[in-house]
Amino acid sequence: MPDRAAGLLAPEAIRLDARATGRDHAVRLCGQVLVDVGAVEPGYIDAMLERERSISTYLGEGVAIPHGTNEGRDLIHRDALAVVRFPEGADWNGNEVAVCIAIAARGGGHMAILAELAEILMDPDRARALREATEPAQVLALLAPQTETQEPTEQGHTV
Repeated sequence: MPDRAAGLLAPEAIRLDARATGRDHAVRLCGQVLVDVGAVEPGYIDAMLERERSISTYLGEGVAIPHGTNEGRDLIHRDALAVVRFPEGADWNGNEVAVCIAIAARGGGHMAILAELAEILMDPDRARALREATEPAQVLALLAPQTETQEPTEQGHTV
């Protein structure tokens, strides 16, 4: 399951130069990206706003993960992510958000996605790189599974 997030994010669902007047506007922009890529019905945006009003999806490190309520799951066509970056920041009820990762997930799939995103955000370097990304390829690489790279051994040396 380590590549779940990367597999749900299409390049056309990445917007890196958005502007929002506040939290609700930012949530609407994120939801509209999910609508635009055919992942959800327009009514899912209202379910995202409802979720946000009941509990904040702000995670810290300048990142929020707006997603809909359980009742909104019927409006989801397929599991998907959208990444919307706000270079000038968006006020999220007193917190500044630079990146929103919108989630559309039927069933319990969103919990695995949330856990994976939390792991990325716990790494300050990856969180900073996500906030500063200017190209969709950078975002896709950050969400891709991280593999341990081994140092090549030097040929011809005995130990």
